[in-house]
Amino acid sequence: MNRKLSDTYRNLPTLADVARSAGVSTATVSRCLNSPAQVQQATRDRVLEAVTTLGYSPNFGARALAARRTGTIGAIIPTMENAIFARAIQAFQEALHENGVTLLVASSSYSPENEADQVRTLVARGADALMLIGHDRDPGIYEFLERRGVPVLVSWAYDPTQARPAIGFDNRRAMSALADEVLRLGHVRIGMISALAAGNDRARDRIEGVRDAMRAHGLDPQSLHLIETPYSIGNGAEAMAGMMAAPARPTAVICGNDVLAVGALQTARQMGIHVPREVSITGFDDIELATVVAPALTTVHVPHREMGWQAARLLVEMLGGGVTPPPVCLETELCLRGTLAAPSK
Repeated sequence: MNRKLSDTYRNLPTLADVARSAGVSTATVSRCLNSPAQVQQATRDRVLEAVTTLGYSPNFGARALAARRTGTIGAIIPTMENAIFARAIQAFQEALHENGVTLLVASSSYSPENEADQVRTLVARGADALMLIGHDRDPGIYEFLERRGVPVLVSWAYDPTQARPAIGFDNRRAMSALADEVLRLGHVRIGMISALAAGNDRARDRIEGVRDAMRAHGLDPQSLHLIETPYSIGNGAEAMAGMMAAPARPTAVICGNDVLAVGALQTARQMGIHVPREVSITGFDDIELATVVAPALTTVHVPHREMGWQAARLLVEMLGGGVTPPPVCLETELCLRGTLAAPSK
């Protein structure tokens, strides 16, 4: 290191400087920066004011070498292009911050190859643990993480047959409940616009949930008019146009999420098809978009924030005590709004 750079490092404020300025111990400063919830508000304000005034920044590199921890957790989500994952990731980050943990987020673009690369990159950069979406991936990824002692938590899916820790909801049961409501109203010609099912257990389970409800109502599940397409409003609109061009078009279109459903609504409006008098449309997730479209979208409410908050809590516990928590299943809720009605006679 050259002399000028060495002098720069010597002149940087230290933890002791912050403690002296705030009138507290170095241990209190450390707790304030790493576990702020454990420090009284008045003390925390005083310490943070000293941090700001002095321009102090912790030496995370030195801390990581000493503790063999970086204080970071990684999350890999399938996409950042819509709001499906936003609420849970926001709550996840807030809860981690309360525990002095930094979040690193990557997006796989629904590509298993991209996700595998991102897993390795986050581990190489020192992520202490990872949150992944759904169970579907090469078993070698789980083996890679296990060999390196990196805890992993699966979210957005609940499958008690899987041994690894998870927090999510039963996609199949939740979609079956929604489809049951559609069929109870008398619909028999059912269409479904789904995400691509390959490599996506959440999408597959939602498709099977619709088929479960059809069987329960005495309908042939193979009669389901299914179109799989990547998640986007445009793709939902295009798929809906194809369904409405069919000789015996569906009287109800069940969409794999709200984004696809909004695209379907857009096409219906453009084609002059009244929703729900001529065709009912449903979504899944209950993101904000579902309540601002007209008519408001019938959908399934997913407890995104609760899932994110609990995921953070579980990962922090796994890091702190080496525990392996059992899978956690959160409850979903039907939101019956203006896009669902009985078929016209």
